[in-house]
Amino acid sequence: MDKRTRQQAIELYDRFTHEGMERRAFISEMAKIAGSVAAAELLITGIAASPAAAAVIPPDDKRLTTRTQTLTGGYKAYVAERRTRSLKPTVMVIHENRGLNDHIRDVTRRLAVAGFRAVAPDMLSLSGGTPANEDSARDAIGKLDVGRSVNDAVAMVGELKKSSRGGKVGAVGFCWGGAFVNRLAVAAGDKLDAAVPYYGPAPDPSEAPKVEAPMMIHDAGLDTRVNATSFPWVEALRKAGKKVRFFLYDGVNHAFNNDTSAERYNKPAADLAWKRTLAFFRQYLG
Repeated sequence: MDKRTRQQAIELYDRFTHEGMERRAFISEMAKIAGSVAAAELLITGIAASPAAAAVIPPDDKRLTTRTQTLTGGYKAYVAERRTRSLKPTVMVIHENRGLNDHIRDVTRRLAVAGFRAVAPDMLSLSGGTPANEDSARDAIGKLDVGRSVNDAVAMVGELKKSSRGGKVGAVGFCWGGAFVNRLAVAAGDKLDAAVPYYGPAPDPSEAPKVEAPMMIHDAGLDTRVNATSFPWVEALRKAGKKVRFFLYDGVNHAFNNDTSAERYNKPAADLAWKRTLAFFRQYLG
């Protein structure tokens, strides 16, 4: 399959997963691109995240301790940190629109190995938790009262600051979680110490003056859907005098950091963005 056809398939998949495209229409359109329904199913498998993908940091890594913790408001969270008694700065990890899954737990452990207490709340906790089926998870995400969820996350930040080194708490989010981190930065004001959204749709630019946390924004060059909101957001943050670093990774797709998606993962971009993210959190969280 040539590069142009593959890109058409990725863009169609994003319409299905982010814009509410009906599944039957999605399969029909994908079959036209791939040549048959069977070929379409194979292509979808390559684009979608694979739940069977190997973890970068295994769940039983001896350097870490992991647990499930109940946070303010009744939210369950996956927590990972190094096996030391010392307090660590905290990074909240906000999941994609598939909910708190094994990939996000893996990302949480990656932050823990880097020296942070990493806390990944399941934002679907109040509706029964993340379901195993990712289509069901996306449906549940779509039914959330996001304003309430963001306010609840602000309360979580306040709770976590009490047990974080220096009272420092940052947040990183991916896709739906990237949009959530943008909104959290608006709502939390000076309670949040650093914010890193990955390819998340941005708030209205008029909200930029409310942001107090330094921000690092990672966007994909081919992600026209997100970039249409993100570019004005970055411009507004800069005009408001906010601390913002913006990186656009040319030639890569939405979700380029997700190494469980064979078609969309881009290792050079993901590695560079992650290196920048860790340095940013070390600068502002200590």
